[in-house]
Amino acid sequence: MTETIEHSAIVPAQMHGLRLDQAAATLFPDYSRARLQSWVKAGQLTVDGCQVRPRHKLLGGERVQLEAELTPEGEWLPEEIPLDIVFEDESLMVINKPAGMVVHPAAGNYSGTLVNALLHYCPPQANLPRAGIVHRLDKDTSGLMVVAKTLPAHANLVAQLQARTVSREYEALACGDMTGGGKVDAPINRHPRLRKQMAVVTHGGKEAVTHYRLLARLSGYSHLRLKLETGRTHQIRVHMAHIRHPLLGDPVYGKRPSKLHTLARELATTLRDFPRQALHAAQLGLDHPVTGEYMQWQAPLPEDMAQLLHALHNPDE
Repeated sequence: MTETIEHSAIVPAQMHGLRLDQAAATLFPDYSRARLQSWVKAGQLTVDGCQVRPRHKLLGGERVQLEAELTPEGEWLPEEIPLDIVFEDESLMVINKPAGMVVHPAAGNYSGTLVNALLHYCPPQANLPRAGIVHRLDKDTSGLMVVAKTLPAHANLVAQLQARTVSREYEALACGDMTGGGKVDAPINRHPRLRKQMAVVTHGGKEAVTHYRLLARLSGYSHLRLKLETGRTHQIRVHMAHIRHPLLGDPVYGKRPSKLHTLARELATTLRDFPRQALHAAQLGLDHPVTGEYMQWQAPLPEDMAQLLHALHNPDE
Protein backbone atom coordinates (compact mmCIF):
# COMPACT_ATOMS: atom_id res chain seq x y z
CA MET A 1 0.00 0.00 0.00
CA THR A 2 1.46 3.34 -1.04
CA GLU A 3 0.35 6.96 -0.92
CA THR A 4 1.81 9.68 -3.14
CA ILE A 5 2.40 13.23 -1.97
CA GLU A 6 3.32 16.15 -4.21
CA HIS A 7 4.44 19.67 -3.26
CA SER A 8 6.51 22.39 -4.86
CA ALA A 9 7.87 25.75 -3.75
CA ILE A 10 10.10 28.55 -4.99
CA VAL A 11 13.08 29.21 -2.75
CA PRO A 12 12.80 32.81 -1.47
CA ALA A 13 15.79 35.11 -1.80
CA GLN A 14 16.29 35.27 1.97
CA MET A 15 17.16 31.56 1.94
CA HIS A 16 20.30 32.23 -0.10
CA GLY A 17 23.13 30.13 1.28
CA LEU A 18 20.96 27.69 3.20
CA ARG A 19 21.38 23.94 2.81
CA LEU A 20 18.57 22.22 0.94
CA ASP A 21 17.54 20.17 3.98
CA GLN A 22 17.41 23.32 6.13
CA ALA A 23 15.30 25.21 3.59
CA ALA A 24 13.03 22.22 2.96
CA ALA A 25 12.22 22.00 6.66
CA THR A 26 10.85 25.55 6.44
CA LEU A 27 9.22 25.18 3.01
CA PHE A 28 7.53 21.88 3.91
CA PRO A 29 6.99 22.12 7.70
CA ASP A 30 4.54 19.22 7.74
CA TYR A 31 7.41 16.74 7.47
CA SER A 32 10.35 16.04 9.74
CA ARG A 33 13.84 17.05 8.67
CA ALA A 34 14.99 13.43 8.82
CA ARG A 35 12.26 12.36 6.42
CA LEU A 36 12.99 15.27 4.08
CA GLN A 37 16.66 14.27 4.04
CA SER A 38 15.71 10.71 3.13
CA TRP A 39 13.59 11.99 0.26
CA VAL A 40 16.47 14.15 -0.99
CA LYS A 41 18.81 11.14 -0.95
CA ALA A 42 16.20 9.06 -2.80
CA GLY A 43 15.79 11.70 -5.51
CA GLN A 44 12.20 12.39 -4.52
CA LEU A 45 12.93 15.96 -3.42
CA THR A 46 14.72 17.78 -6.24
CA VAL A 47 16.01 21.25 -7.09
CA ASP A 48 15.05 22.51 -10.57
CA GLY A 49 14.42 18.90 -11.54
CA CYS A 50 17.88 17.69 -10.48
CA GLN A 51 18.84 15.33 -7.69
CA VAL A 52 21.28 16.92 -5.27
CA ARG A 53 22.61 16.21 -1.80
CA PRO A 54 20.91 17.37 1.41
CA ARG A 55 23.79 19.80 2.05
CA HIS A 56 23.44 21.41 -1.39
CA LYS A 57 23.59 25.21 -0.96
CA LEU A 58 20.71 27.20 -2.44
CA LEU A 59 20.95 30.53 -4.22
CA GLY A 60 17.31 31.57 -4.08
CA GLY A 61 14.77 31.39 -6.88
CA GLU A 62 15.08 27.62 -7.48
CA ARG A 63 12.03 25.40 -7.65
CA VAL A 64 12.05 22.69 -5.03
CA GLN A 65 9.83 19.78 -6.04
CA LEU A 66 8.66 17.00 -3.74
CA GLU A 67 7.18 13.87 -5.28
CA ALA A 68 7.35 11.04 -2.80
CA GLU A 69 5.64 7.77 -2.07
CA LEU A 70 4.77 6.85 1.46
CA THR A 71 5.49 3.16 1.89
CA PRO A 72 4.96 0.83 4.84
CA GLU A 73 7.42 1.56 7.65
CA GLY A 74 7.63 -1.99 9.01
CA GLU A 75 6.66 -5.59 8.42
CA TRP A 76 4.04 -5.73 11.16
CA LEU A 77 0.83 -7.61 10.51
CA PRO A 78 -2.68 -6.29 11.10
CA GLU A 79 -4.71 -8.08 13.75
CA GLU A 80 -8.38 -7.74 14.60
CA ILE A 81 -8.04 -6.47 18.16
CA PRO A 82 -10.75 -4.23 19.69
CA LEU A 83 -9.77 -0.61 20.28
CA ASP A 84 -11.39 1.78 22.76
CA ILE A 85 -11.33 4.96 20.64
CA VAL A 86 -12.18 8.05 22.67
CA PHE A 87 -11.86 10.52 19.79
CA GLU A 88 -11.06 10.36 16.09
CA ASP A 89 -10.93 12.69 13.10
CA GLU A 90 -8.90 12.85 9.88
CA SER A 91 -5.69 13.86 11.69
CA LEU A 92 -5.54 11.87 14.90
CA MET A 93 -7.17 9.39 17.20
CA VAL A 94 -7.11 9.17 20.98
CA ILE A 95 -7.15 5.64 22.38
CA ASN A 96 -7.82 4.35 25.87
CA LYS A 97 -5.26 1.55 26.05
CA PRO A 98 -6.04 -1.38 28.35
CA ALA A 99 -3.52 -2.72 30.81
CA GLY A 100 -1.71 -5.74 29.42
CA MET A 101 -1.39 -4.45 25.86
CA VAL A 102 2.11 -3.78 24.50
CA VAL A 103 2.24 -0.63 22.39
CA HIS A 104 4.84 -1.56 19.77
CA PRO A 105 6.06 -4.93 18.43
CA ALA A 106 9.45 -5.96 19.78
CA ALA A 107 11.36 -9.08 20.74
CA GLY A 108 8.95 -11.41 22.50
CA ASN A 109 5.90 -9.30 21.54
CA TYR A 110 5.44 -9.46 17.78
CA SER A 111 1.67 -9.76 17.92
CA GLY A 112 -1.23 -8.55 20.01
CA THR A 113 0.16 -5.03 20.20
CA LEU A 114 -1.48 -1.66 19.70
CA VAL A 115 0.35 -1.33 16.37
CA ASN A 116 -1.14 -4.60 15.12
CA ALA A 117 -4.59 -3.37 16.14
CA LEU A 118 -4.11 0.00 14.45
CA LEU A 119 -3.03 -1.59 11.17
CA HIS A 120 -6.24 -3.63 11.06
CA TYR A 121 -8.49 -0.74 12.06
CA CYS A 122 -6.86 1.82 9.73
CA PRO A 123 -4.49 0.23 7.13
CA PRO A 124 -2.92 3.57 5.98
CA GLN A 125 -1.27 3.77 9.42
CA ALA A 126 1.34 1.42 7.92
CA ASN A 127 2.78 4.38 6.00
CA LEU A 128 3.54 6.38 9.15
CA PRO A 129 6.51 6.10 11.51
CA ARG A 130 5.62 3.49 14.17
CA ALA A 131 2.11 3.36 12.71
CA GLY A 132 1.48 6.92 13.94
CA ILE A 133 2.44 6.34 17.56
CA VAL A 134 4.20 9.39 19.02
CA HIS A 135 4.45 8.38 22.71
CA ARG A 136 4.07 5.20 24.70
CA LEU A 137 2.56 3.71 27.81
CA ASP A 138 4.10 0.72 29.54
CA LYS A 139 2.43 -2.63 28.87
CA ASP A 140 0.69 -2.70 32.25
CA THR A 141 -0.20 0.99 32.39
CA SER A 142 -3.71 1.79 31.18
CA GLY A 143 -5.09 5.01 29.74
CA LEU A 144 -4.98 7.65 27.06
CA MET A 145 -2.62 7.79 24.09
CA VAL A 146 -2.73 9.99 20.99
CA VAL A 147 -1.96 8.48 17.58
CA ALA A 148 -1.29 10.52 14.42
CA LYS A 149 -3.14 9.60 11.23
CA THR A 150 -1.12 11.74 8.79
CA LEU A 151 2.52 12.69 8.40
CA PRO A 152 1.83 16.39 9.07
CA ALA A 153 -0.07 15.49 12.25
CA HIS A 154 2.76 13.17 13.28
CA ALA A 155 5.39 15.91 12.89
CA ASN A 156 3.17 18.40 14.75
CA LEU A 157 2.48 16.08 17.68
CA VAL A 158 6.14 15.11 18.02
CA ALA A 159 7.01 18.83 18.09
CA GLN A 160 4.40 19.45 20.81
CA LEU A 161 5.82 16.64 22.91
CA GLN A 162 9.33 17.99 22.48
CA ALA A 163 8.12 21.47 23.45
CA ARG A 164 6.42 19.96 26.53
CA THR A 165 3.06 21.52 25.68
CA VAL A 166 1.16 18.21 25.77
CA SER A 167 -0.59 17.80 29.12
CA ARG A 168 -0.48 14.27 30.55
CA GLU A 169 -1.99 13.48 33.93
CA TYR A 170 -2.12 10.13 35.70
CA GLU A 171 -3.79 8.53 38.67
CA ALA A 172 -1.81 6.10 40.78
CA LEU A 173 -1.72 4.27 44.07
CA ALA A 174 1.62 4.48 45.87
CA CYS A 175 2.86 2.57 48.87
CA GLY A 176 3.03 4.45 52.17
CA ASP A 177 1.18 7.34 53.77
CA MET A 178 2.30 10.47 51.96
CA THR A 179 1.83 13.81 53.70
CA GLY A 180 1.15 15.99 50.67
CA GLY A 181 2.08 16.82 47.10
CA GLY A 182 5.36 17.84 45.61
CA LYS A 183 7.75 17.61 42.69
CA VAL A 184 10.43 15.08 41.82
CA ASP A 185 13.20 16.63 39.72
CA ALA A 186 15.74 13.86 39.22
CA PRO A 187 17.52 12.78 35.99
CA ILE A 188 16.85 9.30 34.64
CA ASN A 189 18.96 6.91 32.59
CA ARG A 190 19.54 3.19 32.19
CA HIS A 191 20.29 1.42 35.44
CA PRO A 192 24.09 1.00 35.63
CA ARG A 193 23.80 -2.75 36.28
CA LEU A 194 20.25 -3.84 35.45
CA ARG A 195 20.10 -2.83 31.80
CA LYS A 196 16.38 -3.52 31.38
CA GLN A 197 15.56 -1.04 34.12
CA MET A 198 15.76 2.72 34.43
CA ALA A 199 17.09 4.59 37.45
CA VAL A 200 17.70 8.03 38.91
CA VAL A 201 21.38 8.75 38.22
CA THR A 202 23.82 11.41 39.33
CA HIS A 203 25.72 11.66 36.04
CA GLY A 204 24.66 11.41 32.42
CA GLY A 205 20.92 11.22 32.99
CA LYS A 206 18.17 12.96 31.03
CA GLU A 207 16.14 15.66 32.74
CA ALA A 208 12.99 14.23 34.29
CA VAL A 209 10.35 16.14 36.26
CA THR A 210 7.19 14.72 37.82
CA HIS A 211 4.59 16.67 39.80
CA TYR A 212 2.29 14.83 42.21
CA ARG A 213 -0.72 15.73 44.33
CA LEU A 214 -2.17 13.70 47.20
CA LEU A 215 -5.84 12.82 46.71
CA ALA A 216 -6.27 10.51 49.70
CA ARG A 217 -4.41 8.41 52.28
CA LEU A 218 -5.78 4.88 52.44
CA SER A 219 -4.71 2.12 54.83
CA GLY A 220 -0.99 2.62 54.30
CA TYR A 221 -1.31 3.63 50.64
CA SER A 222 -1.68 6.99 48.88
CA HIS A 223 -4.00 7.84 46.00
CA LEU A 224 -2.16 10.33 43.76
CA ARG A 225 -2.71 12.56 40.77
CA LEU A 226 0.53 13.05 38.82
CA LYS A 227 1.52 15.31 35.95
CA LEU A 228 4.48 14.75 33.66
CA GLU A 229 6.69 17.66 32.67
CA THR A 230 8.98 15.32 30.73
CA GLY A 231 8.36 11.87 29.31
CA ARG A 232 11.19 9.49 30.17
CA THR A 233 10.84 5.71 30.08
CA HIS A 234 9.16 4.45 33.29
CA GLN A 235 9.40 8.01 34.65
CA ILE A 236 6.58 7.93 37.21
CA ARG A 237 7.49 4.45 38.40
CA VAL A 238 11.17 5.35 38.82
CA HIS A 239 10.51 8.70 40.49
CA MET A 240 8.02 7.32 43.01
CA ALA A 241 10.38 4.48 43.91
CA HIS A 242 13.16 7.07 44.26
CA ILE A 243 11.23 8.96 46.95
CA ARG A 244 10.46 5.62 48.64
CA HIS A 245 6.81 5.47 47.63
CA PRO A 246 6.83 2.90 44.81
CA LEU A 247 3.60 2.22 42.99
CA LEU A 248 1.42 -0.50 44.39
CA GLY A 249 1.84 -3.68 42.34
CA ASP A 250 4.94 -2.52 40.45
CA PRO A 251 6.84 -5.75 39.73
CA VAL A 252 10.08 -3.98 38.76
CA TYR A 253 10.47 -0.91 40.97
CA GLY A 254 8.14 -1.82 43.81
CA LYS A 255 7.97 -4.35 46.58
CA ARG A 256 5.49 -6.87 47.87
CA PRO A 257 2.80 -5.29 50.08
CA SER A 258 3.80 -5.40 53.73
CA LYS A 259 1.79 -5.73 56.96
CA LEU A 260 -1.03 -7.49 55.13
CA HIS A 261 -1.70 -9.52 58.28
CA THR A 262 -2.98 -6.35 59.95
CA LEU A 263 -5.68 -5.83 57.29
CA ALA A 264 -9.03 -7.44 56.73
CA ARG A 265 -8.66 -10.71 54.82
CA GLU A 266 -10.44 -9.56 51.63
CA LEU A 267 -8.45 -6.33 51.45
CA ALA A 268 -5.19 -8.20 52.06
CA THR A 269 -6.05 -10.61 49.24
CA THR A 270 -6.96 -7.76 46.88
CA LEU A 271 -3.65 -6.00 47.52
CA ARG A 272 -1.55 -9.15 47.26
CA ASP A 273 -3.19 -10.28 44.02
CA PHE A 274 -3.23 -6.95 42.16
CA PRO A 275 -1.32 -7.97 39.01
CA ARG A 276 0.24 -4.72 37.77
CA GLN A 277 1.48 -1.27 38.72
CA ALA A 278 -1.52 0.81 39.78
CA LEU A 279 -1.03 3.54 37.18
CA HIS A 280 -3.56 5.00 34.73
CA ALA A 281 -3.17 7.80 32.17
CA ALA A 282 -6.34 9.66 33.08
CA GLN A 283 -6.11 12.92 31.14
CA LEU A 284 -4.54 14.08 27.89
CA GLY A 285 -4.54 17.59 26.46
CA LEU A 286 -2.94 19.04 23.30
CA ASP A 287 -3.33 21.54 20.47
CA HIS A 288 -5.06 20.01 17.47
CA PRO A 289 -2.41 19.69 14.73
CA VAL A 290 -4.66 21.25 12.07
CA THR A 291 -7.00 23.69 13.80
CA GLY A 292 -4.70 24.67 16.67
CA GLU A 293 -7.65 24.30 19.07
CA TYR A 294 -6.72 23.03 22.52
CA MET A 295 -8.46 19.71 23.13
CA GLN A 296 -8.61 17.57 26.24
CA TRP A 297 -9.83 14.06 26.98
CA GLN A 298 -10.33 12.02 30.13
CA ALA A 299 -10.57 8.31 30.77
CA PRO A 300 -12.13 6.91 33.94
CA LEU A 301 -10.21 4.46 36.08
CA PRO A 302 -10.33 0.91 34.68
CA GLU A 303 -12.32 -1.65 36.62
CA ASP A 304 -9.33 -3.23 38.36
CA MET A 305 -8.07 0.08 39.79
CA ALA A 306 -11.60 1.22 40.67
CA GLN A 307 -12.13 -1.98 42.64
CA LEU A 308 -8.76 -1.56 44.34
CA LEU A 309 -9.65 1.99 45.39
CA HIS A 310 -13.04 0.85 46.66
CA ALA A 311 -11.38 -1.86 48.74
CA LEU A 312 -8.94 0.63 50.26
CA HIS A 313 -11.72 3.12 51.02
CA ASN A 314 -13.79 0.36 52.64
CA PRO A 315 -11.21 -1.87 54.36
CA ASP A 316 -13.72 -3.61 56.64
CA GLU A 317 -16.14 -4.81 53.96
